[in-house]
Amino acid sequence: MTGIFVRWVFAFLLLSVTFNPTQLNYVQWARSSYTQELPLTVFFGLLLLIGYIIYLRATLRSIGAAGMFLVAALVGTMVWVLIDWGVLTLENSHFNLWLGIFAMSVVLGIGLSWSMVRRHLSGQIDMDDIDQ
Repeated sequence: MTGIFVRWVFAFLLLSVTFNPTQLNYVQWARSSYTQELPLTVFFGLLLLIGYIIYLRATLRSIGAAGMFLVAALVGTMVWVLIDWGVLTLENSHFNLWLGIFAMSVVLGIGLSWSMVRRHLSGQIDMDDIDQ
């Protein structure tokens, strides 16, 4: 279970380092300093791109586009229920951005962890697990 949590945390960090409602994110930093720090801006951009490729490729391989849609729909419906019950409100735009980052990180975290979840639920192993 800790492996799933760690994968989700890294997905959340990847998304929030790229963009968030504060000034401490790659997009804001790159906009303000790319003329002075172009090599560093490109370097960090490539590091983030590599992270996205790893997460998106693994997610698409494990649950596919339909699975990504279903997980996103499930998280979106959960948010809708919390709004309907009055637990959440959509008046704070910064909170809404963090909520979106959270929702996307759940999709990526589940996608990267799906083989572990399936193995625990079904008892079957993947071909990739034989070497372990």
